[in-house]
Amino acid sequence: LIYMFIFVYGAQIMQSVLDEKTNRIVEVIVSSVRPFQLMMGKVLGVGAVGLTQILIWIALMTTLSTVGIGLLSGGGNEVMMEAAAQQMPQEAISQNQEMAANIQTMIASIPVVKILLCFLFYFLGAYFLYGALYAAVGSAVDSPQDAQQFMFPIIIPIIASIMAMFFVLDDPNGGLAVTLSMIPFTSPIIMMARIPFGVPDWQLALSMVLLIAGFVGTIYVAGRIYRIGILMYGVKVNWKVMKKWFTMKV
Repeated sequence: LIYMFIFVYGAQIMQSVLDEKTNRIVEVIVSSVRPFQLMMGKVLGVGAVGLTQILIWIALMTTLSTVGIGLLSGGGNEVMMEAAAQQMPQEAISQNQEMAANIQTMIASIPVVKILLCFLFYFLGAYFLYGALYAAVGSAVDSPQDAQQFMFPIIIPIIASIMAMFFVLDDPNGGLAVTLSMIPFTSPIIMMARIPFGVPDWQLALSMVLLIAGFVGTIYVAGRIYRIGILMYGVKVNWKVMKKWFTMKV
């Protein structure tokens, strides 16, 4: 979900910035607000939409899981077992009862509340980190085609996280898993893959602190590029030019 939302909502931020820049609407807007405030408004606004959708999904999944657990442990399960008793041998019925009990025990052992709270934190952290980068790219270019050269370096950490996640699931407490769960660009996906297996509290706390520092730094860098790039038209942009914009005083 984090992987998907970064792409979907990050692209929305970039396209919104591009539309305002190409239509020259931004020239009117920045006469009333600072460019950094405009960028943060876009990031926060689109993020609020994504967070609302996530909360709706969480509420729906919680309701469905509660109903499912109730059917396994409550009257619905007894009705099904009574009906099955007329058609199945006693040994098969005992196996089904044992399987249902094992499933219920497994579900009860999952730290659902901790996982949901961590998911919301890492979702927002990843969104702010990557959303600011998408906004900076959108302000620097004049068309979606020009943005492609800057998109690849941004999505490399996300793709690397998905590829590394399969190794992390095999060894959740290995060196690779711990390292990637601390790097802000990869921690939202890798740490969420580790949490169900049990993560020491100090590692979780350190990962969260580093992610906060990461997206604060990213927003600062993106804001300095955004303030210059949003008013630049017809400029051939490369990494050297963006570095110049970052250091430029206005």
